[in-house]
Amino acid sequence: MSAGVSLRAVSTAVPPTVLVQPEVRDVFAAQPGLNRLAQRIVATSFNVSGIETRHTVLEELSRDAHPDEPVFFDIESGELLRPGTKARNELYAEHATRLYVEAGRAAIAACPGVEASDITHVITVSCTGFYAPGPDFMVARELGLNPGVERYHLGFMGCYAAIPALRIAKQLCEADAAAVVLVISVELCTLHLRTSNDPDTIVASSLFADGAAACIVTARPAEPGERSFGLDRFATRITPEGENDMAWKIGDHGFEMVLSNAIPAIIDDHITGALEPLFAHDAALTEALATDASSDAVEHWAIHPGGRSILDKVESRLQLTEAQLVPARETLRDFGNMSSATVLFVLRNILFSDAAADGDRVVAMAFGPGLTVESALLAVRA
Repeated sequence: MSAGVSLRAVSTAVPPTVLVQPEVRDVFAAQPGLNRLAQRIVATSFNVSGIETRHTVLEELSRDAHPDEPVFFDIESGELLRPGTKARNELYAEHATRLYVEAGRAAIAACPGVEASDITHVITVSCTGFYAPGPDFMVARELGLNPGVERYHLGFMGCYAAIPALRIAKQLCEADAAAVVLVISVELCTLHLRTSNDPDTIVASSLFADGAAACIVTARPAEPGERSFGLDRFATRITPEGENDMAWKIGDHGFEMVLSNAIPAIIDDHITGALEPLFAHDAALTEALATDASSDAVEHWAIHPGGRSILDKVESRLQLTEAQLVPARETLRDFGNMSSATVLFVLRNILFSDAAADGDRVVAMAFGPGLTVESALLAVRA
């Protein structure tokens, strides 16, 4: 494993309003205009999602909220409303900024020996809203970073985008040994939830949630006793199918997610091939992949929990143990699918679990539009 660049101080943040999955299911099932098939799909999608709770920035969805002029949800009638994209994006700018700053501040505070003044680069990630000056600017200003801090934003890439952000951060640190890179992902997916008879829209409504995650990437050595990840290698793979099965488009009433039921099968067909370039420089890992022994060669798997069926397919195809999917399933259960931020939640779960030991290998993997598979090979440093 590379002895140089480390992923440190993985921190997370979520908005305070909690969505309880059965209660949200009942709201969506009761919406006017749903046909009988859609009502059955709502019940099935929410019940088998593997999610118990999610978080949202929409305080209107709280049981105790009774705004005079509801925008998203009229609690008196129980009806989900249809605000335009402008109204949704204005809320994104307000709430995303707060979460970017909260998560970024937490990561700096959790990284021994690193102060805000040490940050040389900021990489922000999101696919659920836009504004300029953007979140990279707001983070630099609100956290009091150096006026000359270099800033980059990865926008509209989808659920896999945190891994390219880590890859870029590592490259920056390899190019400049003094670099200290703050990476922050914020996704406010619930701003785009809507009622519909469309099966893809229903599935998306049963899965997506809001959350933020941040970390520090640097070649500076970790402090004694600090738990971190060594960043070894990254790989990307575009599958030969799936371009129309996972997509993210801007509509008049928010962003429209396409999430077809073919995705688990596509992942099942191509996940082994997606791992080949990641394992290519290690004969033992290549052999393990060829002989279905990946679960023995790699101790921990930070799989993006795009949904329970995706995790089931990954576990079966790679012959992973139930224990190896616990961090991903726990993240899905407690937080839902927070798009690009989710894989960092899973990595944090692994890093601070009793099962993680010094030197353990970790594979992080996330899926997004294209269909694109992004992966990373890491090692626990404890």
